[in-house]
Amino acid sequence: MARICEITGKRMMTGNNVSHSETKRRRRFNPNVHKKNFYLKEEDKKIVLSVSKEGLRLIDKHGLYQCVKDARKKGYLDR
Repeated sequence: MARICEITGKRMMTGNNVSHSETKRRRRFNPNVHKKNFYLKEEDKKIVLSVSKEGLRLIDKHGLYQCVKDARKKGYLDR
């Protein structure tokens, strides 16, 4: 499973672990993505989305249908 939020498009970022002696080691920052079941009443079907915490907050704020419509328009969601 790719760790990509299907609502916001968040994905893995890279950076450095920096020790006390300033040596740098590459690391990954993974988004907080979870699979969630949603019922989309406008299309009368259930969908499973990989959503980050920020994506869940957007769904609460704008509504599921609006977020799915925007995600499809931006290319984050292909269903």
